[in-house]
Amino acid sequence: MIKKSSFILVLFFLIVTQTFAQRIIIHAGQLLDVKSGNVLSEMTIVVEGNKILSVERGYTQPGTNDTAVDLMQHTVMPGLIDMHVHLESETSKEGTLQRFTFNEADIAYRSTLYARKTLDAGFTTVRDLGGTNVNTALRNAVNAGIVVGPRIISVGKSIATTGGHADPTNAYRRDLMGDPGPRDGVINSPEEARQAVRQRYKDGADAIKITATGGVLSIAKDGSNPQFTEDEVKAIVETARDYGMHTAAHAHGTEGMRRAVAAGITTIEHGTEMTTEVMDLMIKMGTFYVPTISAGKFVAEKAEEPGYYHPLVVPKARALGPRIQSTFGVTYKRGVKIAFGTDAGVFYHGDNGKEFVFMVEAGMPAIEAIRSATITNAGILGMSDRIGTLEAGKLADIVAVEGNPLSDINAMTRVRFVMKDGAVIKQ
Repeated sequence: MIKKSSFILVLFFLIVTQTFAQRIIIHAGQLLDVKSGNVLSEMTIVVEGNKILSVERGYTQPGTNDTAVDLMQHTVMPGLIDMHVHLESETSKEGTLQRFTFNEADIAYRSTLYARKTLDAGFTTVRDLGGTNVNTALRNAVNAGIVVGPRIISVGKSIATTGGHADPTNAYRRDLMGDPGPRDGVINSPEEARQAVRQRYKDGADAIKITATGGVLSIAKDGSNPQFTEDEVKAIVETARDYGMHTAAHAHGTEGMRRAVAAGITTIEHGTEMTTEVMDLMIKMGTFYVPTISAGKFVAEKAEEPGYYHPLVVPKARALGPRIQSTFGVTYKRGVKIAFGTDAGVFYHGDNGKEFVFMVEAGMPAIEAIRSATITNAGILGMSDRIGTLEAGKLADIVAVEGNPLSDINAMTRVRFVMKDGAVIKQ
């Protein structure tokens, strides 16, 4: 039995600890309420531990043990979410050669740099859409506090068909090519498709990505052809659902896109040659579109630089890259649900915020573009109870930009403050 004096001492300790627990008091000159679309003036966000304790009107005075953060000249908003990044690599003229010269450790060390650049750009959560299992290991290192980076939703290795966009042995010498299978993310039947999904689950992936059509940067001549049968895509989607994972489909061409949407894919990435028929099917199925305009513009630009890309890549980059922004404009006006994603890694990490500018250029209001990177993406990831808005009880993922993005969307490229999980990362 606990003595009365001991009980009183414990109670006193708890009260004192609670009273003097250090909080961070953020004074926001402007706070963007992404739910209402309103910009609120002179607001205070109180952070305790890794969560938002309260959001208050006026400038609340900090206590003796509190830390004050002055963001009175900035616009404060929730941490941003990018649904399409590749943290294992970054575009370079030597990219093709690096596939043969980099070891897994080389990839891993570089990924930590790209993760930090992404977080510094205001993206506190990302969905890494594939490379090797390094992105899953990077996620674990970030979660353990070993590496500073965004919260990562990992797909591990993307799933492809033989010779498809994510076949890891494309363009290899024949004696090196071998015959990769489901363990390597290469399938050729519904049965192998299910096996590949289960392998991703075993490897620790959070979600599943397929390459439903050819791609721009793979060393193959066709960037648009469908690369899965309908039965294969359906097997992947159904198995992923069984394991509690959502699905994403890289897709440039119409038929591959249609098959993926009809099978119940969660998100379509790129969508370059999307027709109105596919758009209407996406609306019917509730499919989200992740446009990645930044990547399209970048590859189109670099295709004109001699020697930057492999000769098989250049005509695809010229043909497909410039079209993504106009496709996005049509899909938005037609009513397709838009999720923010950039394909960072295809262009330089840290430039993710430019996507907002391109979305607004194509006709999307600034507040809707920002919602696509906060509320919408949090919902797709099943994390609406933790991230996506600035509300009491949610994780303290907070970003501040210079200027008002509702009147100048370029402000989204001027991130001056980043907090993730209650820790100040950039100030």
